[in-house]
Amino acid sequence: MAEPFDRTNLQRVIAVINGKGGVGKTTLTANIGGLLAASGWRTLVVDLDHQGNLGLDLGYSGTAIDDDGQALSKALTYPDDLAHPAINVRPNLDVLVGGRFIENAAATLVSQSTRGGDSLQQARLSLARVLDRIAGEYDVILLDCPPGNDIIQSAAVAAARYILIPAKTEDASRKGLKLTAERLDQVIDLNPDLDLLGVVLFASGASASRVRADFAAKVVADLGGEVARDVVFENYVRHAEATAASARDKGLLVHELDDRVRNSPKWYERLKKGEAIESPGPQSAQSVADSLQAVTSEMIARLMHKEAEAATEEAHV
Repeated sequence: MAEPFDRTNLQRVIAVINGKGGVGKTTLTANIGGLLAASGWRTLVVDLDHQGNLGLDLGYSGTAIDDDGQALSKALTYPDDLAHPAINVRPNLDVLVGGRFIENAAATLVSQSTRGGDSLQQARLSLARVLDRIAGEYDVILLDCPPGNDIIQSAAVAAARYILIPAKTEDASRKGLKLTAERLDQVIDLNPDLDLLGVVLFASGASASRVRADFAAKVVADLGGEVARDVVFENYVRHAEATAASARDKGLLVHELDDRVRNSPKWYERLKKGEAIESPGPQSAQSVADSLQAVTSEMIARLMHKEAEAATEEAHV
């Protein structure tokens, strides 16, 4: 059995995770991280996916800071290596870059985990050790977790204080939730204080309120009925394919795209000046940006509530 790990520095680590792919983990991580940073929170985002799609959302993919996860991979597998985040990808927003080298780290950790003794526990604590050395620089750390890759998922939930689960209103997302619950069970001995911030419904239409309500009821039942009745966020991320495609194509977060659309001259003003009349972005950016801001505000409120509860419990111990 591994010795207890001191989690003093990891109280604001949030893993964004679902066992199902394509449910908005990266988009949610990037945009919540960007909004927190814009609000003055010193924010670190960690890309644990071998696809490295966080770089597309934040606009650094293919640039000098995009090392395909090589530095993070070394830090995960060699305890003496200090992780060096990319600094100020946005003001107050740093990134531990992911990419194809994460698969190398996963393979090494799997190999290390089979050496007997507490080797499996040590492999699962690899990310916690990496973050422990730099967490003091940040107000919050967000982990963009891959849908697969068991050892990396386990390392993420072993490092996190809280779990945030994005989901779409489909049965496959519910299966992903169940897989996530199984992953949490695997590390509960290493991370007994791990807590669920909630489930965020992603890419839902404004008119789909009944669909969301039905799905939320099913999620509550899946996660334990009455004890989980508040698990699904009241706010949700609006669906707009044009906004999602435009933001990623431009390497902008949704609120940045919204600002560009709002502040750009009208097309007829550009035409009058003889300028190109290419659209700065879709008008739907505003509704999606507003929904992401609402989700982020609710996440902060839930986080503060959880921290207040924990402080009260500690005071009575």
